[in-house]
Amino acid sequence: MLSHSNTATAAPKRAPVRPLTTTTAMPLKPTVKAPIQLASTKEKEKPKERQPNPSSTATATSTATAAPRPPISNPAAPPQTTEQQTANNAKETERRWSLDDFDVGRALGKGKFGRVYLAREKKSGYVVALKILFKAELIEAKVEKQLRREIEIQSHLRHPNILRLYGYFYDAKRVYLILEYAAQGEMYKHLRKVETFAEDLAAKYIYQMADALRYLHKKHVIHRDIKPENLLVGIKGELKIADFGWSVHAPNTRRKTMCGTLDYLPPEMVEGKEHNEAVDLWSLGVLCYEFLCGVPPFEDRSSYKNTYRRIAKVDLKIPSHVSREAGDLITKLLQYQPEKRLSLDQVLVHPWVVKYQMEQQESVAGRSSSEAKSNDGVASVTNSVKNMTVGTK
Repeated sequence: MLSHSNTATAAPKRAPVRPLTTTTAMPLKPTVKAPIQLASTKEKEKPKERQPNPSSTATATSTATAAPRPPISNPAAPPQTTEQQTANNAKETERRWSLDDFDVGRALGKGKFGRVYLAREKKSGYVVALKILFKAELIEAKVEKQLRREIEIQSHLRHPNILRLYGYFYDAKRVYLILEYAAQGEMYKHLRKVETFAEDLAAKYIYQMADALRYLHKKHVIHRDIKPENLLVGIKGELKIADFGWSVHAPNTRRKTMCGTLDYLPPEMVEGKEHNEAVDLWSLGVLCYEFLCGVPPFEDRSSYKNTYRRIAKVDLKIPSHVSREAGDLITKLLQYQPEKRLSLDQVLVHPWVVKYQMEQQESVAGRSSSEAKSNDGVASVTNSVKNMTVGTK
C-alpha cells in the first residue's frame, strides 16, 4: 500500500516546477509521528484477487538519472557526542513537512486510493516518490487502520532491500507519504516483459528477499503479502520490498487473519488455521517458482476453488527447464507443515543461491581487475609519452 502507485486522482494544483534531473546527497529528515486524523473503522481483511496493475508498486518507468545519489558522509567531521546525537534527533522529531517543501513533478503511477508523483525536496534537492492518498476514499474502503499500521511499521525499517518511508504529512483531505524513489520500476513489469528470469538473476533476487525477510522477522514483522506486484527495482538493480499493507507486528503471537493474495496463500491460511512468520517462507517459494516459470505454482484460472485445493494438497509440479538445485529450494520452501519449511538462514546458504552469489562476486572481481589493468596500461603509455617528450627537448 505504500508503494509508488494507487487511485487515479488529479495532481495537486501547483505552479510549474523546474525539471527533476538533479539530486543532492542529503537524506530527508524523518517526520514527526503525529496521528493521522481519520475516522476509526473496524479493519476488514480478506484475500485479494491478483490484479496485474501497478496499484501496489512503488515506482517509476523513468530513467535512472532522476534517482537520488546515496548520502555522503564527511570523514573529516569529528564523531558526535551522545548529547549532540540526542539534540539532532530532537530536531528531526520536530520537523513537520508540508506540500510547500516539495517541487512536484510527473506522475509515476496510480492505484485504488491515490497517485504517486516524482518530487524533489526543495531545501536538499533530494528526489523522492510522493504518494498522495485521499482520506474520503480510505474511510469508504475502511482501510484507515491498515494505513496507520503500514506507516508505523515501514517508517521504522532500515534495510537496503526494503523501500524507505521517510515520513508523512496530511491536510484536510489528503495524506502524503514521502517514499524512497526506486528508479528501475516495478518488478512485476520486468518479469512480464521477459516472461521468466534467468536463474542467476532469480537467485540474486531470492537472496536479497531472504535477507530482507530475515531482518523483518528479527523485528517480529510478518509481511504476509509477498508477490512481484509488491516489489520494486532500485537504481543498481537491487530488489526493494515496497508494500506493507498486510504486514503485522506480532511478537510471540500467532495470527488467524485471512489476508494476502490468493496465489501466494499458504495451506494454513487457506484452511483458516493460525499462522506465523512461516507464511513468508511459503511465499518466498512461490515467488522463486514464478521468477523461473512466469506463473505461480498453484494457479488455476478455471476456478478459485481449484487453486485453494491445489494449495491445500501442495499439488506442486516443477517444470523440466528448472534446474535441480532451484527445484530443490522451491520444494523445501513449499512444505505443507510450516515447521518443515527451509529457514531463511538455510535459504541464504542453499547451494543454488550460493552458486550464483559466488559467480556474481567473481564477475565483479574480474571487472575490477580488468579495470585496474586497463588503468595500469594507460599510465604506462602516459609515462612513455612523457619520457619521449622529455627526450626530444
